[in-house]
Amino acid sequence: MGIEVVEEKGVPRSSDLKERFKDFLTNFVDRKTGVYKYRERLSTMAIMGLKSLVIDFNDLLIYDMELAHVVENYPDMAIEAASLAIKEILQKEYPDYAETIEKFYPRFRELPRLLKIRELGSEYIGKLVSIEGILVRMTRVEAKMVKARFLHIDCGQEFDWPQFGELGERLEKPLVCPICGKAGRFQLLMDKSRFIDWQKIVVQERPEEIPPGQMPRSIEIILTSDLVDIARPGDRITITGILRVMPTGAAMRGTGKAVFGLYIDANHVDVQQKVLEEIEITREDEEKIKQMARDPWIREKIIASIAPSIYGHWDIKEAIALSLFSGVPKILEDGTRIRGDIHVLLVGDPGLGKSMLLQYAARIAPRGIYTSGKGSTAAGLTAAVLRDKQTGEYYLEAGALVIADGGVAIIDEIDKMRPEDRVAIHEAMEQQMISIAKAGIVARLNARASILAAGNPRFGRYDISRTVAENINLPPTILSRFDLIFIIKDVPEEELDKRMAKHILYVHKEADKVKPIIPPDMLRKYISYARRYVRPRLSEGAAKLLEDFYVMMRRSATGKDSPIPITARQLEALVRLAEAHAKMALKTMVTEEDAEEAIRLMTMMLSTVGIDVETGRIDIDTLMLGRPRSQQEKQKLFMEILDELIEESEDGRVKIKKLKEVAKEKGLAEDYVKRMINILKRQGEIYEPEPGYIAKV
Repeated sequence: MGIEVVEEKGVPRSSDLKERFKDFLTNFVDRKTGVYKYRERLSTMAIMGLKSLVIDFNDLLIYDMELAHVVENYPDMAIEAASLAIKEILQKEYPDYAETIEKFYPRFRELPRLLKIRELGSEYIGKLVSIEGILVRMTRVEAKMVKARFLHIDCGQEFDWPQFGELGERLEKPLVCPICGKAGRFQLLMDKSRFIDWQKIVVQERPEEIPPGQMPRSIEIILTSDLVDIARPGDRITITGILRVMPTGAAMRGTGKAVFGLYIDANHVDVQQKVLEEIEITREDEEKIKQMARDPWIREKIIASIAPSIYGHWDIKEAIALSLFSGVPKILEDGTRIRGDIHVLLVGDPGLGKSMLLQYAARIAPRGIYTSGKGSTAAGLTAAVLRDKQTGEYYLEAGALVIADGGVAIIDEIDKMRPEDRVAIHEAMEQQMISIAKAGIVARLNARASILAAGNPRFGRYDISRTVAENINLPPTILSRFDLIFIIKDVPEEELDKRMAKHILYVHKEADKVKPIIPPDMLRKYISYARRYVRPRLSEGAAKLLEDFYVMMRRSATGKDSPIPITARQLEALVRLAEAHAKMALKTMVTEEDAEEAIRLMTMMLSTVGIDVETGRIDIDTLMLGRPRSQQEKQKLFMEILDELIEESEDGRVKIKKLKEVAKEKGLAEDYVKRMINILKRQGEIYEPEPGYIAKV
């Protein structure tokens, strides 16, 4: 029997729909399990006191295609009929529970077609649609009036008045009393009116869906009842709802503009809990990925597939690959989270392809957000609290690191960022959270992203006579949080220059032939599969190898003034690197081979970045504190000399000439004394009361 249609309108009858829904909910049997799926869900609703019943749209298509068509094209009527059907079934089975709930909500999910936000057009108005995107903005939860109770003061009668808009516009009072038919004074009875929870969110299209050179599109979503506060900024969500036009008071009265905005009245919200689950991996893809992983040269092929147009930089490409795969995050029983994401920093002379490497990484990362330091602020990277122009209330908007949650955040030109903006990424790098406390909004957002950054040296080119902290315009607090730091120097070398020139000219001549070994789409799926399903554990042999390396490096620091070559932070980085190396081959166990490669990369970094340029010894304080132990000792000696001379003087002033003489006797060079005086002046610790003299502030 088909659904009866009212001929003059072409709209199905509500009574027919209700009976069809009752039939579906009562008699649908799951083919896999053989159970009455929705009978079980309805009983669960009654036991747990829930208002909503989730209905899989595919089940409706299988059982009653005509009914599914009605739900898609006449959702308002279908949802109302389904709500009544649920109530009637529950009144029979669980009458006590059904009486306590005024309205039940059918929630439809998994529509056959998932639309992109930029595909939403006027042809979909009034229809059930499904979109996917990133939640970037949300308001606080408010109470929306769904039934107003008025008192007509003149006749003393109370009546319900449901005349108000969907988006919470002004309630319009009745002109006449519907009971006595007369005009007069009306009073709104708040305590007798009915309200439901109401919240507005903004969903932006995913970065991978945005066409090159275009601005990301977004759409407002209205959440009501038990859908409010399901997600938070930065979450990737799938929304099923009815596309509507945004009404305005002027338009309703027949005045004002004839152009309307669009919004979605949400029916179901699905939050993607698993990282990177938005990339679809078919059974054929999975077979191909497993076959690729059996290749003994798979790691080399993956590394060679990263930016094939750029010559050399093998270790850097390997570090980028490790960052894309990442280690294994651990959550301990007490709730402590140990990050698995690998942070990589590239510092080097201009014109060596740093930005191209970063842009390529953003393209092949399953979830990659590319930003430039010059155009990024603290709010843009973390989260912003903005004010709604219409309502005047504050709402939260997610930034790049929050949107990149579960992927890779790429920051080019990190040295060009303003210091006050750069401080914002401290917490995201280690705790992997963004804390916000602004305008009454206190929140913590997830920012579980690997950070891949690049910058130029402070003096134009890298100066090997200075420490890494002096070369890079970054504070030690940020430098120390990077697992791997690479220094790229442009050193003329005839053989290397010949090979590079040949490669660059070949790329320009035969642009069509320069292709990666693994196509970018396949590599993206491979990385997504590894991050989703592969969680390698440390083998005994690998753990022993890392332990021996750590102890051996620390052994050299047993003397009184010996520099510390490595800390526990580097040991954790070694574990992450070894896990990522195992993930590249989809291995479930981290072997000695993986640990050896992690040690090789770490040793290479320490021998270039963590070196004390004066003594030639590895000193991790170069990264952790910005100056090696030898400089700390010299600074301590200089401050002792300065304090002694100030105590000996009668007026607290020290002659610079005398300071230089005493310092020279203690082994401090004149250039060093000049530099320290300038540093202390900049820090505001000393000043010049008159030329040739200094005094402490």
